[in-house]
Amino acid sequence: MKNLAPWLILMLTPSFLAGCMVGPNYHRPAVPTPTAYRDLSENPQAQAQAASYADLPWWQVFQDPQLQELIRTAVKQNYDLQLATERINAARAQVAITRSNLFPRVQGSGNFAGGKEGNFQTTSNFLTLTADAAFQLDFFGKLRRATEASRAQLLATEDARQTVILTLVSDVASDYFALLQLDLQLQITHETVKTQEDSVKLTNLRVEHGVATKLDVLQAQQVLDSANATIPDLERLIAQEENAISILLGNYPQGVPRGLPLIEQPLPPEVPPGMPSSLLERRPDIREAEQFLVAANAEIGVAKAQFFPQISLTGSGGGSFGWSSLFSSLMSSQLGIWSYGAQVSQPIFTGGALRGNLRLAESQHQQALIAYRQAIQQAFGDVSDALIGYQKLHQVRVRQEDTVKDLQESVRLSDMRYKGGTTTYLEVLDGQRSLFNAELTLAQARGTEYQSLVQLYRSLGGGWQ
Repeated sequence: MKNLAPWLILMLTPSFLAGCMVGPNYHRPAVPTPTAYRDLSENPQAQAQAASYADLPWWQVFQDPQLQELIRTAVKQNYDLQLATERINAARAQVAITRSNLFPRVQGSGNFAGGKEGNFQTTSNFLTLTADAAFQLDFFGKLRRATEASRAQLLATEDARQTVILTLVSDVASDYFALLQLDLQLQITHETVKTQEDSVKLTNLRVEHGVATKLDVLQAQQVLDSANATIPDLERLIAQEENAISILLGNYPQGVPRGLPLIEQPLPPEVPPGMPSSLLERRPDIREAEQFLVAANAEIGVAKAQFFPQISLTGSGGGSFGWSSLFSSLMSSQLGIWSYGAQVSQPIFTGGALRGNLRLAESQHQQALIAYRQAIQQAFGDVSDALIGYQKLHQVRVRQEDTVKDLQESVRLSDMRYKGGTTTYLEVLDGQRSLFNAELTLAQARGTEYQSLVQLYRSLGGGWQ
């Protein structure tokens, strides 16, 4: 067995000391990107703003304690995120499997045999122990390139998990703001119903005193019925939104606790988007696409290495120990054996399979490169859409607030004129109907503005750690 020591040392020597790797080494491709986000190129202050809104952790962006608790629960319990985590475990195991080919394979076996021969009345017992080893020399980097590709796949899986987190947290926040919007609309509707119920009672009293007509009562009742008809639909939407949030949290459909009402939710005074170059490092989907590109680049090396000889070393050693009663002078015996060898295989004719495999690897690399460039382009499109959406929806909400204030004043003046006998009750009812619709629209505008804030934070690759 001592004669095996030099051979084992040779087997354990890393093969990269004796060989090189074929195939291209990865270099990040140069992809031209805008120097400023759209609509900000003429704003030097925003363009020079290095600090990004997306660098803030989500608990500083969304300050509602109840929303923060919902997000934490979702990160712990969501099934999509659990699946993404298990995919990382599987990818990590695959790296270990692929990397194991860089090391010798050693296996041992043992055999014990004994018996008695009737003719010679002899008995014997023998134990045989053997160990076999095989090692493929990676002169041309096939195994190392395969390991490189496997590691890149692992990193891509980890980035995919970050994408799941990014999507999960933004979905919870967006659905939460949509729920608060519906709550506000339902509150407005209930207040309108109460107001109109009082209006109907008051109009009936005026009819009894001869200062109003039955037509005024019918018109007031129509406004009341219209508001009442809105309530069941809002309650349906609220229940469905709660169900959607419950599923995101990994729960069965149930009620969702609320925190601050929508009108009390803080909005940031300004949203610095940061430099465009930071988007490439922050967005996990871009990083994932790049890791797929790294893996595809390594697979070219694997395909090229197939053209070169494959060299393997083999060896075995062991011994037999035992005794036999047939030879009285040899009551016990032992026998040591060992062997070694080398095997070289070189493809000679494969019918074009190797060349086709190389062309396939090169095509897949080109596809990964296109997908990487497309991911970057799509990311800038997402940011542009989100920036424009947030800016314009903010303006919509501000103008809708002015509209509501104007209608509130108009209803107040119409009521005063009606009580003074200078206008009809129809003018009051039309004003109330317009105010009710405007208040619902304002609530929707508030909710949409918060949802656009979530979308902007998500498109910038916000810090969802």
